[in-house]
Formats: sequence, C-alpha cells, structure tokens
Amino acid sequence: MTPSAASSGPGAPGLDIPAVTVAPGSTATTSLTVRNDSDIVEAYSLKVVGDCASWTTVDPPRVSLYPGTSETVTLRLEPPRSPEIRAGEMPLGVRVLPTEHPESVRVLETTVQVEEFHELHTELAPRRRRGWLRGRYRLAVRNQGNTPVQVGFTPGQAGEELGFAFSPAQPKLEPGESAEVGLRVRTGKPAWFGAPVVWPFTVDTAESGDQEIRRDETEVRAPLDAEFVQIPVFPKWLLIVLAALLALLLAWFTLVRPAVRSAAKEAANEAVQPRPTPGGEQGGQSPGTGSGGGPDASPGGPETGGAPGSGDDGTSAGGGQQSSQTIDVRTSSGETKPGTYKVPEDSVFEVTDIVVANFQGDEGLLTISFGDRKITTIALETFRNQDYHWVTPIKVTANDTVTAEVTCSKPGTPATGQRAQGCHEILNVSGVLSSTTR
Repeated sequence: MTPSAASSGPGAPGLDIPAVTVAPGSTATTSLTVRNDSDIVEAYSLKVVGDCASWTTVDPPRVSLYPGTSETVTLRLEPPRSPEIRAGEMPLGVRVLPTEHPESVRVLETTVQVEEFHELHTELAPRRRRGWLRGRYRLAVRNQGNTPVQVGFTPGQAGEELGFAFSPAQPKLEPGESAEVGLRVRTGKPAWFGAPVVWPFTVDTAESGDQEIRRDETEVRAPLDAEFVQIPVFPKWLLIVLAALLALLLAWFTLVRPAVRSAAKEAANEAVQPRPTPGGEQGGQSPGTGSGGGPDASPGGPETGGAPGSGDDGTSAGGGQQSSQTIDVRTSSGETKPGTYKVPEDSVFEVTDIVVANFQGDEGLLTISFGDRKITTIALETFRNQDYHWVTPIKVTANDTVTAEVTCSKPGTPATGQRAQGCHEILNVSGVLSSTTR
C-alpha cells in the first residue's frame, strides 16, 4: 500500500497525500493511489477522518486489488460557505483498512488550506424616524464570513444638513458573531413652522483594518436606505388655532364688548329712574304698612310692599318670622332612627331651605319628610353637604313634623382620622313660622 507519486514530490514534503487548497462554497480534489504489495487478493476500505470528514468524500470508498496491482481513488472536498468553516490550515486524514489483514491499517494524512471569504449582513431599523432635531436608529451587523473582520460605516446624504454618529464606530466581529450598533442622526437647526421636512440618507457597511481581501472576491453590497422626518416645533394646526383665537379676540373687542357695555349702561340707567307711585298710596307706602300709626294702620292690614309672607324687617306682615330648626340624628351601625321637629300649636311653618350635613362621610340612607309627604331619599355616601331651596314655600301645618330618618349602613371617618362608632347627620330647616290665630 503506497501513496500517489505526487505526494513524494518537493511540493509536499512529509505528507502522504498532496496538500490541497479549497475555497468555501466550491469544490477541490486530490488523489490517493492504493497498491497491493501482498501475495493475496485484498480489499481496502477508505474513510475520511478528522475535521474535514463532514464535507470530504472518497470515490470509490472501497477497492479490491490483485497482488502487485494498484488503483487511484479521488478525494473530493466541498466545504460549505459558512462561518463555521474557519479560514486557515485544517488536517485531513484517510484511514485505509485491509479486509484480510486489518492489523495493517494505515492513516494517510495531508493539510487542507481553507481560503478566506468575506460576507457581512446588515439591517437598519427603523427605516423612518420622526423628531424635532434628532433620531435614533439601530444597525444589526453579522459577520457571515470565515475570518475576523473590523466593520466600518459610511453615511451618505445629498447635502450637509445631517450629522451622523455611530456607537461603537468600528466593532470587531469573529466569524458568525453579531453586534448591534447605535446610529444617531441630527439636524443642524430646528424647523419652526410649516410642513415636516424629509431627509433621506444611506448607510454603507464595509470592512476596515489590515485584512487583505482577495481581489477576485468582490462583494457588491447595496447601501441601506433610511429617512429622518423633521417635524416643525409649531405644527400647522396650532397656527390655525392661534389665528382663530386672535380673530375671536378682535371680534370681542370690536363688536361684542361695546354691545355688552352699552346694554349694561342702559340697564343701570333704567334701574335708577324713579318709578310712579300707584294711585291710592300715600308717600309710596301701602295702607297698613307705614311706620307711624294712622287710621288704617293695624297689625292685620293687607300685606303689600314686602316679600310674600315676610316683612321688610324679617318678620311677616301676618305675624310670621324667620325661623331655623336643627335636627341632630345619631344612629348606630345597622340601625334606623328618626329625628323630628314638631310645628307648634296654632302655627304654620313655611319651609324654603334645608341643608343636610354628612360630615363623617357615613354610608346609608337619609329620608326627609314634611308631615306625611316624603320630600327626598338620599344615599349618604353620595354627599358630605347637600342643600335644597324652594321659591314657593312648602307649608308644614300645626302639630305636623319635619322628620329626618337615617338608616346607618357603615359609619364614616371624620376629620380626626379615626372611624366613628355610629352615623351622625344634621338637618337644618329654614323658613317662616307664622301664627294661624288673629
């Protein structure tokens, strides 16, 4: 069993198989001659071993030889174009195993020179950014070649309005390694008004440093396109709104304000003009309402010249006077309890205002009734202070009651910060209390 004649030449000293050079993604071949120097017919099995075994084949993988004969087999190398196949020297071995004499197995060796190839894959995201002065982008770079490289970036723009900054500026990548590079684009001056300005630009990725790239390995890589949209500081719609507001302001000062002032002046002049005294009245006073005593002056005289049911001095012409009553209701949790005010005998209470205070923030129900009439039912948790007013008084007759009935569901927390033991509501009723007797 002998190697081929080429292996003993001066170009491959000490190698059993001629050395071979191969480029990833292509095919290279070398040969090996097997000779049977024994005195019997022998079959030989050939198998590639080592780092190149996955992409190297032997043709044929088995030969049978008569004594004194030989046969040449071909080794076909087809390394894939992948970063996993690193550039440089790799060992290649072929194990030759005789069938009849397996103890005579032999491994023939050589060296495979894997050539370099360069390939960069770059992505830019996003392709469009909006901003007043600057925009940020991300460059994802991957070394798809089989040798370490240092990557550089070259931005391109039609003018000189944009500035570019890369971080890191020149990353170094091993075969199969990826890196993310930040790109910041900045304009020289802001756009104050008008429509957004679109600035297109490109980014070209190339290898830099001292790497020697083969001249016949020209990789055409198109630049990456992107845009920076510079938005104005004051958008167009804001200018429209400001113009509309200015027009309204001018209209106010030129049209509306003079008209309002004129109407107010006329109303004031009309209010201060003297009004004619109705016939039958003396000195502007109705009968029975003067301050001095006269033949018509009597406590039971007709009521004219004051509000209905009340005199100018806070008392009604029929003997009534302003009155305010307070109903204080304290209720335990889960309990319903009323609080009442009873109108005195021979009197009528004309109610015009009520004020309800829930100063603790209790939860439950409050029902207000005037005699047999239910005025309102309120959920306590919906208010802290509530007031009602009537232009026409509600009359509560003698011996009838003003009732505030409280159902306490949950006591609240007063200003002290400690939850109360029970509910506490206060009802204030105001109006005119008049006597029904003359």
